[in-house]
Amino acid sequence: MDGWAAVPQAAFQRRPASACVGIATTRNVDRIIAAAGALIAEQGADASLEEVARRARVGSATLHRHFPSRQALLEAVFKDRVETLCAKADDLLCDPGPGEALLIWLRAVGAHAVANRGLGASLIRGGDPTLGSTCHDMIINAGDALLARARTADAVRPEIAITHLLKLVSAIALATEHDPDGPAEADRLLAIAIDGVRAH
Repeated sequence: MDGWAAVPQAAFQRRPASACVGIATTRNVDRIIAAAGALIAEQGADASLEEVARRARVGSATLHRHFPSRQALLEAVFKDRVETLCAKADDLLCDPGPGEALLIWLRAVGAHAVANRGLGASLIRGGDPTLGSTCHDMIINAGDALLARARTADAVRPEIAITHLLKLVSAIALATEHDPDGPAEADRLLAIAIDGVRAH
């Protein structure tokens, strides 16, 4: 029997034009957010939108169609980064070393904070007031799950709370934000600080 005969005819049908447009739109949005995130890490939240469009390989009209304002784009970048951190925390819940998993995640949070380069301040000035609290809760919950595992494994001191660790990471990121090798310096300082929260 011809193997192709077993393949449903639907498999050979063209996708509706609307589906193709939807896929292209999603790809454009993803490229714009990725380009904006990289440029913000290099130049700060005031980075040129024209340069974002150029790096994303889309026209300025396409960028403004998906993100009518700079604020809308900044919010999308921030939300994307938070969702990435939460997904990483979920993945690390399966790591066999709870203490090391927590450290890996805190380093990722530190890299995220250093890369923000004024993004948080820009969002506070004129952004969606619910975005900050929603993202804050997402990060707290994601980190708390990792910390609980580390605490159960006696990998961290029992009095340490996730808010302590996140404040520590934030302070280090702020202190190294303008350093030429900011991410590397932040990682070094975080490694020193984390040694103080380990259970000895």
